[in-house]
Amino acid sequence: QVQLVESGGGLVQAGGALRLSCAASGRPFNIYTMGWFRQAPGKEREFVAAINWGGGNTYYADSVKGRFTISRDNAKNTVWLQMNSLKPEDTAIYYCATRKGPYRTLARTYDYWGQGTQVTVSS
Repeated sequence: QVQLVESGGGLVQAGGALRLSCAASGRPFNIYTMGWFRQAPGKEREFVAAINWGGGNTYYADSVKGRFTISRDNAKNTVWLQMNSLKPEDTAIYYCATRKGPYRTLARTYDYWGQGTQVTVSS
């Protein structure tokens, strides 16, 4: 079992920034691909970003590329999502998730999920 706890969400104006954190506990953190997903009201959960176990490879949805940065520190069992130049369409509940093996964009391929943190961007 892996337990994930997100934090760092909140209300921010368009153009602002937030940094989300995801703290992991349980099985060894460094063997997992870590991903961030988001879900807006009435929409399906969508891929945002992922980082491989070593942190050397990162992947982003086109909608956030150039604005968001994913990073991890295996010694701290933590992954972050730095979100800059936020837009109202970024408003959603943000979830971190883990899976063994290479990154995937499909939510159903991830094994463990956090409870989510709300991000609201006002115009």
